[in-house]
Amino acid sequence: MPEKVIIIGTGAAGLTAAIYTGRADLKPLVIEGLEPGGQLTTTTEVENYPGFPEGVMGPDLMAHMKQQAERFGARFIMDRVVASDLRASPMTLKLEGGEVLEADSIVISTGASAKYLGLESEQKLIGRGVTSCATCDGAFYRDVPVAVIGGGDSAAEEALFLTRFASKVYVVHRRDELRASKIMAQRVLEHLKIEMVWDSVVTAVLGVEENEVKGLRLRNVKTDEESTLDVAAMFVAIGHTPNTEPFKGQLEMDDKGYLTTQQTRTEIPGVFAAGDVQDSVYRQAITAAGTGCMAALEVERYLAELHE
Repeated sequence: MPEKVIIIGTGAAGLTAAIYTGRADLKPLVIEGLEPGGQLTTTTEVENYPGFPEGVMGPDLMAHMKQQAERFGARFIMDRVVASDLRASPMTLKLEGGEVLEADSIVISTGASAKYLGLESEQKLIGRGVTSCATCDGAFYRDVPVAVIGGGDSAAEEALFLTRFASKVYVVHRRDELRASKIMAQRVLEHLKIEMVWDSVVTAVLGVEENEVKGLRLRNVKTDEESTLDVAAMFVAIGHTPNTEPFKGQLEMDDKGYLTTQQTRTEIPGVFAAGDVQDSVYRQAITAAGTGCMAALEVERYLAELHE
């Protein structure tokens, strides 16, 4: 017998969908993926999720969501989807472990992975001064200097947002002009708190031994000259990659690979998408949870009509 609903991913979107479909007695099966809990598990304190006036640790928030879903009958398996056939009847999902699952409906909430520089020192300090979300973490760095890495609209937006908190914002870009739109670039270049560091790349994040960012080691790509930049945080803004590989060729995506939806519905009946996998704009835990709720309600309606 096919599963009534399979939810792929356990970030805020997937776990919210699991809570709602569990309460609807649909006995959801949730595939945890490579990063159980999603991006919030790499975040320390979350201050902007409603209901936690003193803030909450990212891993704790996701653990509570999972417990809530389990309370309503959600089942979890530790595996990841590597292939799918969404036009079969019933739909099938192939897992990395080799198992093939069948489903009447599917919620894809596999999220998007922030692109990082790939430095060993950077990876060790993610969540401890290295981050990809100014909206999430900017308020932790009041009255201290920070750096934004990148030169597109995302980097410009992050830099401008961080000027509300940081004493100074350095924008490190490997070229000698911004790739951001003209108006965004102009705002960055004219802002008194922002200083550009042109033609430069980060070669190391300093502070691994102290477990917090102490600065950056930079290399000028034109002169090969090395320098040190004293900052308390590094915000990497070089883009995100939606985790949509198993669904390529089957579902409509935009030019960046994000799933295209209408109120979480994809073009295939019974297949829904929620969270960052279909949202390249907001990328917040609360908006992901909201779309997880929407997808779950759509699943309920779809299954009710299917079995009429």
